[in-house]
Amino acid sequence: MTLSSMTGFARKDGHAQGLSWYWEVKSVNSRSLDLRCRLPQGLEPLEPQIKDLAQARFHRGSLQVSLELKRDLESEIKVNEAALEELLALARALQKKHNLPPPTVEGLLSIRGVIETVEREDDAQAASARNALLLQTLAEAFDVLLAARRAEGAKLRKVLAHQIETIEDLSFRARDCPARSADSIKARLAEQIDRLLDSGRNFDPDRLHQEALLLAARSDIQEELDRIFAHVGAAHDLLKDGAGPVGRKLDFLAQEFHREANTLCAKSQDKTLSSIGLSLKAVIDQMREQVQNIE
Repeated sequence: MTLSSMTGFARKDGHAQGLSWYWEVKSVNSRSLDLRCRLPQGLEPLEPQIKDLAQARFHRGSLQVSLELKRDLESEIKVNEAALEELLALARALQKKHNLPPPTVEGLLSIRGVIETVEREDDAQAASARNALLLQTLAEAFDVLLAARRAEGAKLRKVLAHQIETIEDLSFRARDCPARSADSIKARLAEQIDRLLDSGRNFDPDRLHQEALLLAARSDIQEELDRIFAHVGAAHDLLKDGAGPVGRKLDFLAQEFHREANTLCAKSQDKTLSSIGLSLKAVIDQMREQVQNIE
């Protein structure tokens, strides 16, 4: 499966049966698939089918779906026959009584209540056909959105791949840092011990030596580096395979990267290692921001 973003927009227009409409679909980040519909009055029963169409294409993201619908002819004109007959009878009676000119068609039709505008109502068969067309157009809009999210996902894949490679490179630098060599550690501990012994305070040299060894063991970062390299491999596999929605897995790995980088910085006894650790944290934070967009 192609890596997919959770952000995107799509619009699709339709026209049939004297109707014009368009669907707009907006997608933003969400922990799950969240669907919100804004439909014209009377079309609310379409929501379950809209949900089915969305679930067939998307796994995560907050989708806002809206439909604008209008009739090319909003209403039709009808003559109120009963009112017209009454008015015509009254006009003829007044004509006779007062010797008036005969009533005209224009005059009668201009009287309020004779001409009525009636909203057209679809029968069940027409409504079903209309709904099928609306849902077909929405499916096309969802397909456009899916393509847009995948195109954005392809861009994010490149960004994430580069960030993961940077994490790996920084980890190699930390692993090969001269400050981690046995001779460097011995020299640094010897210097610290000599400084303590020269302070004039009484220290048990043997005890001090044991504490120094414990300190060296606690400051070793090999386990953290091993876990970082393992996470790097897992992240590369996720980007390569793209088996299903991988956003949550990448987010978990980003958290694990951050935890190991924090521990590396806390253990560091050398400014070069500390600098590498801070660089690691910076790129990991950037990665965490990007994976929030991945489905």
